[in-house]
Amino acid sequence: MTRSMEFMVDQPSSKPIATNPIPDLSTIAFAVEGPAYSSENETHVAYRPQSLYLIGIDGVIAAVLTPDDPQYHAIRAELARLNRLTSLADGQVLLPGFSDLHLHAPQWAQAGAALDEPLERWLGRYTFPTEARFADLAYADRAHRHLVQATLARGTTSVLYYDTIDRAAAVNLAHVCAELGQRGFIGKVVMDDPESNPEYYREDTATALAETERFINEVREFAPDSGLDAAPPIVQPVITPRFIPSCTDAALEGLGELAARYHCFTQSHCSESDWEHHTVFERYGRSDTEALDMFGLLTDRTVMHHCVYLSESDADLFARRGAAVAHCPLSNAYFANAVAPVRRYRRQGVTVGLGTDISGGYDPSVHAMVRLAAIVSRNLESGVDASREAAERGGVADALVTLDRAFYLATVGGAEALGVRAGRLEAGYAWDVQLIDVHAPGNDLPIFENDEDPAITFQKIMNLSTPANIRAVWVQGRLAHGTLA
Repeated sequence: MTRSMEFMVDQPSSKPIATNPIPDLSTIAFAVEGPAYSSENETHVAYRPQSLYLIGIDGVIAAVLTPDDPQYHAIRAELARLNRLTSLADGQVLLPGFSDLHLHAPQWAQAGAALDEPLERWLGRYTFPTEARFADLAYADRAHRHLVQATLARGTTSVLYYDTIDRAAAVNLAHVCAELGQRGFIGKVVMDDPESNPEYYREDTATALAETERFINEVREFAPDSGLDAAPPIVQPVITPRFIPSCTDAALEGLGELAARYHCFTQSHCSESDWEHHTVFERYGRSDTEALDMFGLLTDRTVMHHCVYLSESDADLFARRGAAVAHCPLSNAYFANAVAPVRRYRRQGVTVGLGTDISGGYDPSVHAMVRLAAIVSRNLESGVDASREAAERGGVADALVTLDRAFYLATVGGAEALGVRAGRLEAGYAWDVQLIDVHAPGNDLPIFENDEDPAITFQKIMNLSTPANIRAVWVQGRLAHGTLA
């Protein structure tokens, strides 16, 4: 019983939630009134049955009012008169938007295929040929648009993308994200080692570094800083060595220098599989984490993907550097041969979010990753060898990631990893939000009572909802998907 209580969602007390001072309504772009779920802390999701959210012209929540606030009704009436108020219908509820911390954009073209292959064969036979096609910009643009729309439709407001080695294709993805309104962190991939990469899909070291620097400047040129702390550019360039085995030392050194010079985000795969983890150790006599740090690629603007095999000292190094982990439960099930000990990383102070890892994982939905993070953690805690007695199955104590914890990773954890003030429905946070409709046409949520316990409704939403339930999605106050009609 103790364990199940972590799933409970509290009704609020009579005390109003903390708000900023009420702003001048001329600075309010619109307001939304209705119920919401948002993480109160890492182990607890709070339910608010009714609040009025005032969203400023900068796309940031200016204030949150509850009905017992003395100004609530007057402000609501004035916003309604100005036609700036949306009141949610019965069965509609707000959630913070989700962050996807690991997604290979070109691999959307092969999602769901070839997952029975081992990682090395999957890369060489299927993945590299698919990514190489993105040198055709017409093809790249078509695939990028389809992917961005698909992830927005699933409530994903921020994505940390890998693209391909082709600079122009990666720039195209940045433009597509900006146009369609998704917060995109875009990586032009570097893979220059002639011993590890096919001739048709690699760059020489000098070209890879020069094209990466050009990419950084091109993206920053069309997405200048807004000057608002809560509203960084909607798209940002990310320095992206594919992983250490695909790169020469010269490339890794050069990328570390670019990261320091441009204060860029960095990303790469880290200790994803037994093969990668041991290959790096054989090359340097140190762990993947230590090697990345040696090259200046582990900073407070770093997200490393998978990180299944981090030792305690590796995780401590992540925490000291301020680097984050993208936990990818679905793709890890295919390629990692183990379950990442997320709870241990969190106890050691590491920021953790969730990633789909399209197409190592076939599902583009972070909703699905929330479910899977909870599922695989149960396997880790209990052990899975049925031939052993329960006490001898080798489970890891205190490894369970409850649904509430997984929701926190998808919202607060992911936003913190990306340096975005989002993931919470609080004043001062970006209006990155998804509107869930539990009664949407074509949906399958088994909700038959108007007064169902909101804790139960939350669990049904997280475990059973589909894109049909996601009526609208905003990013930085802009309606990027769906409609309010």
